[in-house]
Amino acid sequence: MPTPSPRAKSLRTLAHPLRSRLLGQLRVHGPATASDLARTLGTNTGATSYHLRRLEESGLVADDGSGTGRRRVWVAQVVEQADEGPATPDEHAAELWLQRDYVEYFATRADRWATERQEWPQGWQQNCGLEDHPVLVTTEQLSALAAELSEVFERYRRVGAGSPGARRVTAYTALLPVDGPSGQTPATR
Repeated sequence: MPTPSPRAKSLRTLAHPLRSRLLGQLRVHGPATASDLARTLGTNTGATSYHLRRLEESGLVADDGSGTGRRRVWVAQVVEQADEGPATPDEHAAELWLQRDYVEYFATRADRWATERQEWPQGWQQNCGLEDHPVLVTTEQLSALAAELSEVFERYRRVGAGSPGARRVTAYTALLPVDGPSGQTPATR
């Protein structure tokens, strides 16, 4: 049996609801122990520890070394995937599941913001939320746009560290085509 590609290994590891939630929690909220994650996600420490070790085997999380004894502190890892060519049918199915799971997660977060928005100071209310920005681009310009957005997010990743009143925010990007693959505008709901 051939050795699975890094993409296949990552997808196989993440194609589990708790693992994708663990990784998402670490990416958004930063380092945490298995006990912290179990409390936050409403599961038990044994299951959380098991799934964190599976994520570690795939290089998606790592022990940051700051824990003591059996208390490991986990951090999300940035994994650069090389272009491995077209996805296999199994990889495509796993990618589709992950994308849909991510959309569900985003919808839950966006709904929470809509519900809690009035509890936040005015400056946060004015600058957080949902927007769309239609643009007309070629494939090359779309690549440049995605790269520029990544650069901006990287520049702001830790800019507020140590500042009083700084709060974490997460930016969800969804560069989605409006027209169908043939250039026709599909019917909308």
